[in-house]
Amino acid sequence: MKATDKAKIGIVGTGFIGDGLKKTIAFLPDLSVSRILTQRGLDSFPGEQVYTNSVDELIEESDLVVECNGDAIYATEVLSQVLDAGIPVVTMDAELHITSGSYLSTKGLITEAEGDQPGALAALGKGLASIGFVPLVYGNLKGFLNYNPTVEDMQYWAKFQGISLEQVTESTDGTKVQVEQALIANGMGAVIGKQGMHGLESEDIYKDSKVLASYAKQKGMPISDYLLRKPQAKGWFPAGVFITAEYDQGQASVLKYLKLGEGPFYTLVKNYHLCHLEIPNTIRQVLQGEGVLLDNSMQPSASVCVIAKQDLKPGLQIKRANRSFLVRGEALCIKDAMNHLPLGLTCDLVVRRPIKAGQMIELDDVDLPDSRAYQGWLFTRSLVK
Repeated sequence: MKATDKAKIGIVGTGFIGDGLKKTIAFLPDLSVSRILTQRGLDSFPGEQVYTNSVDELIEESDLVVECNGDAIYATEVLSQVLDAGIPVVTMDAELHITSGSYLSTKGLITEAEGDQPGALAALGKGLASIGFVPLVYGNLKGFLNYNPTVEDMQYWAKFQGISLEQVTESTDGTKVQVEQALIANGMGAVIGKQGMHGLESEDIYKDSKVLASYAKQKGMPISDYLLRKPQAKGWFPAGVFITAEYDQGQASVLKYLKLGEGPFYTLVKNYHLCHLEIPNTIRQVLQGEGVLLDNSMQPSASVCVIAKQDLKPGLQIKRANRSFLVRGEALCIKDAMNHLPLGLTCDLVVRRPIKAGQMIELDDVDLPDSRAYQGWLFTRSLVK
């Protein structure tokens, strides 16, 4: 490819992120959208030649593929073919990674992008480690939590925010943050401190992050966790991420002068993440040979189990469309529940036996169709020590 040529970027997904990335790349001088793989009928995009239903066409026309479809089962099938063709993959799909990402990494280069919280934390963490900080807490910041929101409320907020009903529900009930932090635990060598994480209610990030750091010291391992804005809190609580770390105390006075406080724990906050606007940063890094920003690793320890929101009867079908009102996710250590049903496989399955509200669902509780994602999960689980 000549220096003046634009890199051809394929996209898998036509939702908020996929459509936003298409619009972002249109303004960039070094990238172009070559094909967008969609499961919709092509008549949904009149006059647009870039859309396709063919994985082969996506592969033929792309130098790199970005996956932001959000369906781990479908995405695993597509990306297996893309990686087998020698094409690198950038994702904004933490659920894919914790389901089958370790398996996909055996096929070629696949990395999560900057833009969402996991990528933001990975970039921040690698930058801090490169100058001597030792992370104790890889932290997410969450503004609101309701484990079982109503359909009516979620329909209102989905329309208001311009995102899907599933996305807004899984953000509200905490599933999204659980998925993100499970990926961070796996990719950054941290652990989940307890099932569901600590998720301390907070009105002071700098104070409460240090409580999480004390938990990490007790475990002797960095932890992946989050702070939840306390209701009615008036303090600063951005839509970002933080890392609480240690540093050489021989420079304690310098760190105090630099406004990082007394120590020995120092909290550094990135107060934004820009979703699809930042994906081109990772695309360029991969094309320039800089490798993986964040993946699920070959030493995963964390997954996201499925908790029933209501009593589930035998014969009930759980599909992607209704999943978020039937179950929610909680991060956990895989070795503590080896037979749990992972969130990413909770699609197109049938409940086999009665499940009570609040119960963790196990693989034996459901009839699960075989898929490449399921086989990928079994591979991931086999890596757990």
